Amino acid sequence: MQRQGEEALNWYQQTLHQGSFPNHITFISVIQACCRIGDVEKGKQIHNRILHVGFLRKHVVLGNVLLDMYVRFGVLSRARRVFEGLPVRNVISWSALIAGYAKQGHCAEALNYFEQMQCEGLFPNAITYNGILKACGSLGSIEKGRQIHDEITNKGLLGNNTVLGNTLVDMYVRCGMMTDAAQVLEELPLRDVVTWSALIAGYAQHGYPEEALRCLEKMQKEGFSPNAITFICILRACTEIEIGKEIHSEIVKKGLLGKDVVLETALVDMYAKSGVLEEAQHVLDELSGSDIVSWTALISGYVQQGQNEEALNCFERLKEEGLVPNAVTFSCILKACASIGAIHKGRQIHDEIMSKNMVKDDVVLGSSLVDMYARCGMLAKAHHVLDGLPVRNIASWSALISGYAQQGDGEEAIKCFEQMQREGFLPNAITFTSILNGCGISGAIDRGKQMHNEIVSNGLLGKDHLLQVALINMYVKCGALTKAQEAMNELSVKCMTLWTLLISGYAQQGQGVEALNCFELMQSQGFSPNSITLLCVLNACCHSGLVDEGQMYFANMIEKYGVLPDVEHYTIMVDLYGRAGHLDKAMDMITNMSSADHTPAWSALLSACRKWENVKLGRLAFEQAIVIDNENTSTYLSMINIYTAAGMHEDAEKIEAMRKQAMVKHELKVHHSY
Repeated sequence: MQRQGEEALNWYQQTLHQGSFPNHITFISVIQACCRIGDVEKGKQIHNRILHVGFLRKHVVLGNVLLDMYVRFGVLSRARRVFEGLPVRNVISWSALIAGYAKQGHCAEALNYFEQMQCEGLFPNAITYNGILKACGSLGSIEKGRQIHDEITNKGLLGNNTVLGNTLVDMYVRCGMMTDAAQVLEELPLRDVVTWSALIAGYAQHGYPEEALRCLEKMQKEGFSPNAITFICILRACTEIEIGKEIHSEIVKKGLLGKDVVLETALVDMYAKSGVLEEAQHVLDELSGSDIVSWTALISGYVQQGQNEEALNCFERLKEEGLVPNAVTFSCILKACASIGAIHKGRQIHDEIMSKNMVKDDVVLGSSLVDMYARCGMLAKAHHVLDGLPVRNIASWSALISGYAQQGDGEEAIKCFEQMQREGFLPNAITFTSILNGCGISGAIDRGKQMHNEIVSNGLLGKDHLLQVALINMYVKCGALTKAQEAMNELSVKCMTLWTLLISGYAQQGQGVEALNCFELMQSQGFSPNSITLLCVLNACCHSGLVDEGQMYFANMIEKYGVLPDVEHYTIMVDLYGRAGHLDKAMDMITNMSSADHTPAWSALLSACRKWENVKLGRLAFEQAIVIDNENTSTYLSMINIYTAAGMHEDAEKIEAMRKQAMVKHELKVHHSY
């Protein structure tokens, strides 16, 4: 085809040199040749000559061929100008324009042209319907799609047109109407492997892997053999590893491995996303033609599973094999560097990206660079990178804002947010989550309230769980517990994390009664507390001196809530009893712990002994604590204070000498470690 196109254009040039004047048939041939060789610029030159000789006013077919050329190359503005200049527009002209707009993702415009065509009294054909069904599928316009379906059926167009039937199935799949898609397939007089693949892909994409497999079996029973595309569709959406393994076996039986790199990459990607990384690595190693896409799929899997060192090893291996990383590869490996704080490696990757001048063409890669530096704590560098990006988006700004918030610099996070807005970027849920964290850290309650109002006005509050948590957490950190409670009341759907945050906030503010009221309200709304929630409840009782209540909730942990107390719960109870002067009960709590090797429990008892001047029990707690950790300065200081308060100055001096000796040993240990 390529060679034929070039020959046709050479012949055209020769006729011009010989002084021959091309007719409209010649122009049709050379325009079609331009399509075959993919030369749109040559096509534009020929278009200009056609305009010069005025052939478009006389020959509709020539106009349609020109229109089709521009549509194929995606040059829709020129396609539209050709279309509007046609003296006569027929169904072929309209169909070409509609198909072009649908293919390029301008589906609303495709639908508008379809309506205009009908207003001009023209009747759609199978090609027109094919284009408009694609537009309906992309837009999710199910009602319009059903209307087109009825028209197609009434005109009997499905009887001998497999392509139209396939597009109809695909339209219902894209709209999520799987029952309708399956029914259409069953009713089609003609179907092929493409039809079945569309339905199988739909089931897989919409979370029905069992249906996808049943569909595959049924297709095979009807004598259709799945091709690489069929298997790729299932693998890309496969959520269950056992099903993925079955598909792998089918692919091997069909002898498809080694013949289609896209299929092989989908197989690697399926195992990687499922966390079965050894198998993903094995499949990749077996591939004769592994490429950068398959390696990137494996690296992405390692990063998603938190195995970042392995991801870095993979990155080095692919380069050793002579493969060149693409933007997606670099983005994945930058995430790995960010997760483990590998700033030196991150800088190397940055230099490599800049040497290839890749940032100017890929905004995602630029955002990944900002995120890497921000998560590694190098915020000045992250800011510098963002300032130097030729194109930045909401993701790059959100990465920087999040970095400042995570490093405790709430004020700088707010400044970045304001600069982002001045540049015309609209914050999304991720941005708002980060800035709320910044407001909470810096105590900027007024700014936080403003963010709350913006979130509500943008309709984001009920759509993102992390955003809800950030909002309540911001009010809690700012000590605005009434506002936190009001914000909770606004939410139609609540969760344990939100309730726990609110209870924790009341506990931190010493409002034990309010914390317990919140806890009871939580239960009345059908929530059963988990281990962390009960920890917050016990903490509230401890800091408010609610001994009886604390005893009750601790006793109910197993029997009522089915939560086994851990060392943290026991430690809070030690603190609760100790603060109230019930030192025997505090000691009993430590005795009942599954392991008494928990320094905070003994520290809590030591603090209580200091408060109540109990030298004997204090000495026991001190001796146990230094066995566990003899380098904890606070342990020695607590015992010194107990002896000093009791007038036992010689004993206090001995403990001070022990403390100094322990500090010397600690310094020597640190020195030797270097």
